[in-house]
Amino acid sequence: MSIDLARFHQAFFDESFERADAMEQALLRLDVQADNGEVIHDIFRAAHSIKGGAATFGFAAVAGFTHHLETLLDSVRSGQRGVDATLVELMLRAADHVRGLLVAARDGGACDEVLGASLQASLQAALNVGPATVAAQAAGPAQATTGWTIRFVPRPDLFRSGNDPLRILRELAELGTLHSELEFADGIPGFGALDAESCYLGWNLRLETLASEIEVRELFAWVEDECELRIEPLAVAAAAVEPVAVVSESATPPAPAHGEDKVVPIGVAAPARPQPQRSAAAALESSIRVSTNKIDGLINLVGELVITQASLSQYAQGLDPLGHERLLSAVQQLEHTTRRLQESVMSTRMLPIDAVFSRFPRMVHDLATKLGKQVRLQTVGEGTELDKSVIERIGDPLTHLLRNAIDHGIESIDDRVAAGKPAQGTVTLRAAHQAGQIVIDIADDGRGLSRARILEKARSNGIAVADNASDADVWNLIFAPGFSTASEVTDVSGRGVGMDVVKRNILSLGGQVELSSTEGQGATVRIRLPLTLAIVDGMSVAVGEDTYIVPLSSVVECLQPTVSQIKRIGVDAMLVAVRSEYLPLLDLHTLFGLPGAGRDAHESILVIVEAEGRKVALQLDELLGQQQVVIKSLEANYRRLPLFSGATILGDGRVALILDIVELVRGAGRAMAA
Repeated sequence: MSIDLARFHQAFFDESFERADAMEQALLRLDVQADNGEVIHDIFRAAHSIKGGAATFGFAAVAGFTHHLETLLDSVRSGQRGVDATLVELMLRAADHVRGLLVAARDGGACDEVLGASLQASLQAALNVGPATVAAQAAGPAQATTGWTIRFVPRPDLFRSGNDPLRILRELAELGTLHSELEFADGIPGFGALDAESCYLGWNLRLETLASEIEVRELFAWVEDECELRIEPLAVAAAAVEPVAVVSESATPPAPAHGEDKVVPIGVAAPARPQPQRSAAAALESSIRVSTNKIDGLINLVGELVITQASLSQYAQGLDPLGHERLLSAVQQLEHTTRRLQESVMSTRMLPIDAVFSRFPRMVHDLATKLGKQVRLQTVGEGTELDKSVIERIGDPLTHLLRNAIDHGIESIDDRVAAGKPAQGTVTLRAAHQAGQIVIDIADDGRGLSRARILEKARSNGIAVADNASDADVWNLIFAPGFSTASEVTDVSGRGVGMDVVKRNILSLGGQVELSSTEGQGATVRIRLPLTLAIVDGMSVAVGEDTYIVPLSSVVECLQPTVSQIKRIGVDAMLVAVRSEYLPLLDLHTLFGLPGAGRDAHESILVIVEAEGRKVALQLDELLGQQQVVIKSLEANYRRLPLFSGATILGDGRVALILDIVELVRGAGRAMAA
């Protein structure tokens, strides 16, 4: 019976691409002036894991090329080769080629053999460079040993996970001279009852090598949880292993002649040295890979369940509590369970924004090198979580903004030094949760925006703008289609495209984008996005005969004011005094053109909302209750409406619009300033 390894291919590719990304990130952390021992080890481990997996699944091109990269990394790790900028660039190109080989193997396409041969020759040439010019890592006690004794007893189901113990033995033999002692498990069934997919063997091994324990243990990385493994230095081994046979390179080791090999039942092996035990939580922790289509389908079903639950709750409100006590209790329990289910399902779609941030260090490195600039990328809040659908669509806008910051914002080295700045510029990516939203800042310490140049360019494009326009209004001109102040067009930026697309993409996600800048000191682009595009907690409110939804995360409090709390400013502006704080008052009847405009505020309900650190009081007629609502895109189903971020279906089938609190607060601020 043969094992079909194809069913494990997707898991291999997923893990290999993750390791390729980790390898690239570690390469970008290399510092030619520092001790890189730990970083080099991370890179080596990633390359070795890719090579081992590729060899197991028969992807010879991937395994072969990665072996050359691994050999170079090993020479760096052992101190035979120093780290310099040229070597880092070479290994980055090699890592790119490994990723390309993985793509070709996954998709059944062709790889660039000419590029591969060129890189392979460069890797080999780099091996011939003399001893390291930087201090090699201090050798630990384990490196002084002349070898290791290894007890390796696979679990019977090892083969079912796609692992091959003979591959491990062959790789051990590459580290030095390997002697093996074969063991048979107790209670091996008769020949007719043998399971071809079960492993009944174990090995006691003696490896004569200068390799460290870490290097040896890495070869067992894929099987460490599926076997008994003990590695001890030869010098302190409890019992030496008699040399019996050197592992051959053949796929199947030859059968031993009678009396030649020392065969020991596994059940009576020498007691193992106590090993560190994983905690119970760690031992039980596991994960599976699930198609996002399945998760999306589950979320859609939960959304339908939320609507159905809201409909039942609305119907139940009209029932007599005395005659329907059990039914009302069941409806309440359904609401509680639905909320817990929604929270659990939504959490499966939440990913750390590092899934986006991690792709930028390489881009910044390559772009800065191309432009002859020194740029450091600083990331803050990489663990901040948001919905997977948002993560998938925010990558391109962030890429545009980063490229513009490096190309237009960060000055050349000479200009920075002349301005009294460090030669190295800094671009900061920062993410944080704020009032039910995620806020992403892209800030640079470059030249900043020139108000005069932007106004000049706007007028030359026929855009009417007043001399006394606010900075915010001037900066927003940058997002106009085709607007660019770049003096020359490059293949990096300056073609007048991109910034309008950035804003359009962010608006399509229900977000906002704003600019701030100080000339000569830098600029910051701030993006505000919803945490999820699916389900939110909302407060249903009545304005006239219409129902609207206020996102609960923006609500501070609700109140019915007294006459003395209401203050009129000018002809139309109103303020409400709330605990010594005067807040702008927006009458939603007037704002939306609904009947009831002009009603006295003290006869209405006020909902105090907050966004961007500012508060506004919304005047409305009635609070209808709190509920979860399924967000529907206005743009996808109708068109974008100012002051609304989306729509939802109520329990009775009616459509309610969801208020855009950020836009309402900004509008109130502009009205007060006018």
